[in-house]
Amino acid sequence: MNKKELKQMFLEKYGESNRSYRVFNAPGRVNLIGEHLDYNGGYVLPAALEFGTTLVIRERDDQKISFSSTNFSFESTISLQDDFEKSGQWIDYPVGVINELHKLGYRFSKGYDLLYHGDIPNGSGLSSSASIEVVTAYALLVMEGHETDTIEIAKLSQKAENLFVGVNSGIMDQFAVANGRKDHAILLMCDTLEYDLVPFHTGAYKIVIANTKKQRGLVDSKYNERRSECDQALEILKKELSTLSFLAQLRPEQFISLQDHIKDETIRRRAQHVVEENQRVLDSVEALKKGDLETFGQYMNQSHDSLRYLYEVTGDELDAMVEEFQRQSGTLGARMTGAGFGGCTVALVHEDEVDRVIKEVAHHYEARTGLKPEFYVCGVGQGVHEVKEML
Repeated sequence: MNKKELKQMFLEKYGESNRSYRVFNAPGRVNLIGEHLDYNGGYVLPAALEFGTTLVIRERDDQKISFSSTNFSFESTISLQDDFEKSGQWIDYPVGVINELHKLGYRFSKGYDLLYHGDIPNGSGLSSSASIEVVTAYALLVMEGHETDTIEIAKLSQKAENLFVGVNSGIMDQFAVANGRKDHAILLMCDTLEYDLVPFHTGAYKIVIANTKKQRGLVDSKYNERRSECDQALEILKKELSTLSFLAQLRPEQFISLQDHIKDETIRRRAQHVVEENQRVLDSVEALKKGDLETFGQYMNQSHDSLRYLYEVTGDELDAMVEEFQRQSGTLGARMTGAGFGGCTVALVHEDEVDRVIKEVAHHYEARTGLKPEFYVCGVGQGVHEVKEML
């Protein structure tokens, strides 16, 4: 949807007014490397994407907020003077944000009309919910003349999703959406929110995200199982190294010297993935700082192998997709991204080869799985911001 169409839809929803529009945008995000490390005290390396959620907002004269979207038919108006209640609809994400702002002591001087337009495919695992939350918080704080601390915005957005919507997400999605910077990845320690912006100039390469279209039905149960296995490994190793708080604190050489204390092979493999994946993230950062995308691509491939054979969270569809990307000339690296058991893969593909690679991968993947995938080609975008020239 272009700018003119978005403006026209806003006017159709809310009518003409002498009040001016303002427009804000928050991106989607992809985790480039560092999977299942957030709860093990390790680093993740997400990046904001070039597509996301655009919010058109305008003041109104009463204490009400109206919500509408180009993506969903459900619309609603709430009063800022009433208690906020869940509807079971998409508006629970922005309403949850408003609820958190109220809990923090923010009060609105006026009401607002809001129209959302999302370019993030629903269910793709690219953080459409975090994008909606963060753009809502940022826009309302700006409209009310408050400071916009993007770290605090990420925190309150996560709380909205956890406490109001009832989805137990970590902080990475909201943090990357709020704090992403164009041509940079974010080296983030989820536990402390210590972070560093890492140059990520893809040059002649594009990020190609592939949606396997495999529903991730096993994620919750296997996620809890993996956490338990990591906790078991940690308890065993703490008997040998009392200062250990998280598995990812171990360097690979330390783990090698201690691994024999873990008698269960499955538990040992889980811990091995965590330790080696955390080191891969740190090594990836060094490669990116040197502009060495080829080496970074190799780390992506290694990451997927570890998630497949050591952590066992991939599955036939993700493995097939990654294998088909890795077979193609022009691909530097490919791996699953997200919790696993379906969802998306991420690859770095030369811009001259993107169309051919997607066509080849789609053909072979569908032949192997019977599923018709979707592909999204993008670069690294900007975190939440106001779009000055939009309307």
